[in-house]
Amino acid sequence: MYQPPQFRNADPAVAAELMRQHPFASLVSTDDAGFPFVTHLPLHLEERAGRFVLLGHCAKPNPHWRYLQARPQALVTFLGPHAYLSPKVYPDLQRVPSWNYLAVHCKVQARLVEDAVAKDALLKKLIADHEPPYAEQWRGLGEEFAHKLLAGIMGFELEVLECACKLKLNQHRPESHAALHAAYAAGGEDERELAAWMQRLGMEGKR
Repeated sequence: MYQPPQFRNADPAVAAELMRQHPFASLVSTDDAGFPFVTHLPLHLEERAGRFVLLGHCAKPNPHWRYLQARPQALVTFLGPHAYLSPKVYPDLQRVPSWNYLAVHCKVQARLVEDAVAKDALLKKLIADHEPPYAEQWRGLGEEFAHKLLAGIMGFELEVLECACKLKLNQHRPESHAALHAAYAAGGEDERELAAWMQRLGMEGKR
């Protein structure tokens, strides 16, 4: 990921927050012909001995798990809030439109999770992330039915080897901050979230 220094954030806590708030990720590997292969999926983030580990799964018919087995290093990307940046926020007219966004890219080492008990534990962590009450329904499906479902997926743990976090919020143009923050604060969900991040970074600007 291209990272000009003004947009680079080296705080692991910020990366973790973005990954947890926006857990629907893109897992990128190469297929057997060397062409990029992408699976879009939710991932559960854990911290183990100071390192990030991402947990997920895919359907058995999805060949991605075989690609991870053959070539365990892969890329995972998370995209946070993003929105258009209008040149109207600048006091001068010699500006062009752009796009602001928050993103995290992780270089990972994959390990397959094939044991049914371990896959069940992995699924319960994803359930706890997104719909904790569903855990009771999952337990009530019955052992035979649950075993059939678990046999149809392949789990994996993705140990994060390197992590890059980018916060592109027009940091290098302080003359635009007040107008940009006001526009985002009055916008939709993504814009409002970007406005909150601008405020968090002290970028509201003077009015």
